[in-house]
Parts: sequence; C-alpha cells; structure tokens
Amino acid sequence: MAALQPGRLLARRYRLLDQIGAGGMSVIWRARDEVLNRVVAVKVLAPSLAADARFRDMVREEARSAAQLVHPHVTSVHDYGETLAPDGEITSFVVMELLEGEELEDRLSEGPLPWPAAVEVGIQVAEALAAAHRLGIVHRDITPANVMMTKVGAKVLDFGIATQAGTPDEDEDGGTFGTPAYVAPERLDGAPAQPATDVYSLGVLLYETLTGQVPYPADTWEELGAALQDQRAPSLEGVPGLPPVVARTCLRCLARDPHERPSAHQVAAALRDQMLPGDPQAATMLSPTVTLPALATSPGAATATGEVASAGR
Repeated sequence: MAALQPGRLLARRYRLLDQIGAGGMSVIWRARDEVLNRVVAVKVLAPSLAADARFRDMVREEARSAAQLVHPHVTSVHDYGETLAPDGEITSFVVMELLEGEELEDRLSEGPLPWPAAVEVGIQVAEALAAAHRLGIVHRDITPANVMMTKVGAKVLDFGIATQAGTPDEDEDGGTFGTPAYVAPERLDGAPAQPATDVYSLGVLLYETLTGQVPYPADTWEELGAALQDQRAPSLEGVPGLPPVVARTCLRCLARDPHERPSAHQVAAALRDQMLPGDPQAATMLSPTVTLPALATSPGAATATGEVASAGR
C-alpha cells in the first residue's frame, strides 16, 4: 500500500491522482480512467489481503455481482483488476463511481436529522437494499459510514464487498463481517448474511438518524452480546412529531427474530407513505403477515414505548 503514489498507472488504464480515504482493508484513491477519460474511485485492497488468492477471488466475484446492481441510490461498480509488481506483490483493486458529498456518519456527528429528512434517507437506503436483494445480493455492512449524502440523494457505498445471500462469510481475521453495533443478533450465533440481516442494519441506521444514537452501543462482538442482553428495548417516543407508523416500522426492523422483520421493499413502501400520504400501494405493503410490533413484555423485545436506550458510537 505504501508503494502506491500519485501518478501510478494501474492496469495501464487507471491513473492514481490522490488518496481520498483509508481503512483497515483498503485505501481509496481518486483516479482518472484514461480509456474513458473520466474520474473514478479506485479501492485498493491491503497488501496482506491481496496476497491471499482466496480473498482476491472472493472480492472479484462480489464485484462482478455488484456490477449488475444498477440503481440511483447505489454506487456503481465499474471494474475489478489486479497488477503484479516486479517484486511479486499483487495489487488488487475495485473501480467505482466517484461521489461528491458528505458521509451520513459525518452529518450525524452534528446530531440527529429532522424526522422527514431521516425518513427520506431510510426510504432511499431501503430501496437500494430491495434492488440488491432481488438479485440475491446482501450488503452485510449498512452503516452511516457507508451512506453518502449527495446532491441527488443518499447513495449506498461498498456493494463491491457485498456477498450472495446465505453464503458463509467472515472478515479478514476470520470473524463475523460487519460493524458490531449494526449487526443483527443472529449473526452472533453464526447465521449467514441474509436480506433480513441487512434490514436489521437498516433499522439501526434509521434509529440513529432519528435519535443520534444506536439502539445497542457496541464496539466489539462481546459488547454487542452484552448490550443485547442488558439494554432496555429501544424506543422512539422522544422524537418530536414522529408518525407512529415510522416508529413501528423502524422497531420492526430491529426485531430479534429475523422472520418478524419486514422486507426492504416493505420498509421503503411504508416509509414512503408517510412522505406521500394516500398512496394505497404503500399503505398496504406492511400486510397482516408482517404485523408491526405491539408493546413488549420483556427487556429484550423491541417496543414503541419506554425510554430511549442510552447509546454512543
């Protein structure tokens, strides 16, 4: 990773311009596609991961799947490539649409959004997930850091590291993939990523945009397990003017039982009805087979009543 410098040409096509982001698994560069004469984002995998042929194969297949996902609220994946240096080091990278905007995480550092703005974000992320789920793709890491606020609305990032529903997955250390505070409870027991696990993460994201807090604060898997056992059920009673349907929809996404969660399509439709009242299709999408939560009788259940659980990022 340290060998990469501005001006480096990858695959005789992508000229690196400047580094715009970094994480434990990758570095993101602004680059120029010299074939199509456009500026793109290039995510370069960490050398330790790029050296693992199994991991490269996984990323290539996932990027191929994500490239099929064309949606106004999804960052487009354009290409995947590998280069081999004279010293034998492999550079593995994913080429994506370059976005201009602000991460939702940064926006939330200033406090929660007004409920109409939060609901609009929720609709757009839910629609992106619904499109992915129709193709059998699950994201695995829906968080505010993976949602970019642009002039044309929210864009979900990192579908280039998504996976097929039901596929066993793990992070680079062999553990559960994802950000603990946003990961569905069943994942702690080894359940594979499914559309319902994305919907749980969507519920956490929506809850955070409305309250400024995550329902179950955790930085590690152990902390998440303890929080799920010890914390009060989440509530949205303190959000001024929040329509009850929005609260119930959000809390249903947080249901402990994945079978009790609505689909991403149903979430989008139910939330959209609050922005466009009177849409009969949206009003009926949360059908009796996806009953919204009643009052909880135990600390572990999601409810629309009680205090908002204290949380921190």
